[in-house]
Amino acid sequence: MEIIKATTKRGLELRSAIYDTQNAYNSNDTVLIMLTGICSNVFQNDLLDATGKLLSQNGITVIIGHAHDSFSCFAYTDHSTGKQKHAGVFNDDFNMVYEDVETWVLKAKNMDFKNIILAGHSLGSNKIINYLGNTPDNFVDYFIVSSPVDIMHWKTIMPNVEECYDMARTWIENGRGDDILPMLFGGFSPMTANTVIGFFNAENLKNCPVLSGNGETSSLYNIKPRGSFIIGSKDSVVGDSPKAFIEQLNKWTKHEHENQVIEVEGASHIFFNKHDIYAQTILDCIQNHYTKNKEMIYA
Repeated sequence: MEIIKATTKRGLELRSAIYDTQNAYNSNDTVLIMLTGICSNVFQNDLLDATGKLLSQNGITVIIGHAHDSFSCFAYTDHSTGKQKHAGVFNDDFNMVYEDVETWVLKAKNMDFKNIILAGHSLGSNKIINYLGNTPDNFVDYFIVSSPVDIMHWKTIMPNVEECYDMARTWIENGRGDDILPMLFGGFSPMTANTVIGFFNAENLKNCPVLSGNGETSSLYNIKPRGSFIIGSKDSVVGDSPKAFIEQLNKWTKHEHENQVIEVEGASHIFFNKHDIYAQTILDCIQNHYTKNKEMIYA
């Protein structure tokens, strides 16, 4: 793993990690760009590291598509357990999602990769849906959406979300928007006040409204490449039937019968203790895609 940098159109330097097949860029034809979810980066999410290592060992370069400030990592004390943890992505700008994703896609294109695969996990999936459904470009050859979230449903089932929102709004009014709240947003994520409010106002990420009915589906329909949808059978944030949730997302696409829907038995939203299975599932999707005609995804 090495550090890789890319500059957005607004002038922000994004930093991330690259897993290269021969420790040299352009050593192969195919790259996977993986967008991360809330409170997730390569330093503390073993799912990302496992995917990067397995794919690079099988001839596929992986770029972990950190957005905004998600490359940062800091230590904090979880007062519910009294233990210290590490986290990232406490400071994000959801208004810049499209530009951040586009930056990594253009980076891969400028590195002369012939096949660009765009993937996401959790909120990272919502981010790539937003990009794929709105880009005029055709740079992405294949997509992988895994564990996406219906944001408006998610906020109703997670603890202290409204409390965090009220506190964040007060802090911003008092000029403390860049300060990190003293409680974990949703019970798991440290966030600045600005990031909390930004999450609630992220209309561009409300593109999986299966349960809440609050959002848009045109981004899914406008996705041009074929791809795969992956969900864990025990994903607790998508209702009683994770498979039905992910199947509905696929039904909203224009290539429903050419895309693939995969349910990973026994896997949770974060694929706890199943990171290797997640990585293998990603690898299987890519290998199956590129061993067949590029214009035909198996059903």
